[in-house]
Amino acid sequence: MVFDFLKGEFIDVISWLDDTRDTMVWRFDRRGQAIKYGAKLTVREGQAAVFIHEGQLADVFTPGLYMLETNNMPILTTLQHWDHGFQSPFKSEVYFVNTTRFNDQKWGTKNPIMARDPEFGPVRLRAFGTYTMRVSDPGKFITEIVGTDGEFTADEISFQIRNIIVQEASQVLAKSGIPVLDMAGNLADLGKIIANAITPKVAEYGLSIPEFYIENISLPEEVEKALDKRTSMGVVGDLNRYMQYNAAESMSQPGSAMGSAMGAGMGMGMGASMAQNMGPWGAQPGAAAAPPPPPPPAAGKQWHLAVDGATSGPFGEGDLVKAAADGRLTRATMVWTPGQDGWKMAAETDLARLLDQVPPPPPKP
Repeated sequence: MVFDFLKGEFIDVISWLDDTRDTMVWRFDRRGQAIKYGAKLTVREGQAAVFIHEGQLADVFTPGLYMLETNNMPILTTLQHWDHGFQSPFKSEVYFVNTTRFNDQKWGTKNPIMARDPEFGPVRLRAFGTYTMRVSDPGKFITEIVGTDGEFTADEISFQIRNIIVQEASQVLAKSGIPVLDMAGNLADLGKIIANAITPKVAEYGLSIPEFYIENISLPEEVEKALDKRTSMGVVGDLNRYMQYNAAESMSQPGSAMGSAMGAGMGMGMGASMAQNMGPWGAQPGAAAAPPPPPPPAAGKQWHLAVDGATSGPFGEGDLVKAAADGRLTRATMVWTPGQDGWKMAAETDLARLLDQVPPPPPKP
C-alpha cells in the first residue's frame, strides 16, 4: 500500500494549457520532475515538448499523445543507458514551447539612418514597422535563448530581434539608392530585402520571421516642412498669375471694399466716356474736340517680396527705398518682378543699385 501510494505520487500526465498570449516557453514543474514509466504526454497543436536530461537536450515531441516508454524516447534512453524497458521513475525537465505565431511585434529606429539621396544629398531617415515571429526549432531555442528560465515571454527576445532588424534595415536603406520621394512606393520590396537579410541570423536562435512590414520611412520634421513649402509652390505654379487671380476674385465679391471701389471706378470710367462722347464743354459729337492728353509716363518695375514664407507687394521703387531704410528689405530678401526667372535675392537684381544708395543706420550716441 505504501509503495502504491509513493508510485502514485510521481507524474503520470504531462500537458500544458496556455491561457496567455505572450508565453513562448513554460516549464512543467512538479515533484522534482519525477516522471514514471508509461506516463502520458499530451502535446497540443501549436506546441512542442522538449525534454532536458541532466542539462542535455534530449527528445523533442511534436503535437500528439505519447506514452513515455523507451521506444519513443530514443535520445533519453541513450543518455540513461536503458537497453530495455524501465519501471523506476526518472527525472527530466520538460519544457513546453509555443510554436504559433507571435503577431504585431514592433520595431523602429532609435537613431536616424544616414543615407545619400540623389536629389537632396545627405539625409537622415527614420523607419518603423511590425513583424511576426515564431519558434521554428524548439530544441535550439531552448538551448540558445531560454536556458533554465521557467517561463519565457516574447518580450524577453523581442528586444534582441529589434536590434537585428534595425541593423539590417540601416544597411539596406543606406545602400538602396532609392530617392526619398520614391521610397513610399517601394516599401514592400525593401521589406522583403530586410526580411531575407535577417532570416539567417534569427535562425541561429531557432526562430523565423514569417511576416515583416515597413509601415513608414520618414524625414526629420524640419526637412518635411521644407518639402511641404516646395510642394505648395509647385501647386500654385505661376505666382504672379495666382496673385492676380486672387485679386480678381476679391474684386468680384459683392459688398467688399474692393468691389465697391471697382464699382466706383467703373462709374467714373463710364462718366468720362460719356463726357468724351459729348465733346468739349458738353458740346454735341462732331464739335471740335480738345487735343488728346499726353500719354502717362512709363511705370517703373513692380516688385514682390517673400519674407518668412509669405509674399507681399507689388511695390514701386519709392516704397522699396522706405522698406530698405526700415530694414524690411535687405540684400538677402527674396524678390520677384514680372519677367524675372523665379525668385532671387535682392542683391542679385536691379535692386542692388537701390540698396547701395540707402544710408546705414545712424551711429549710437
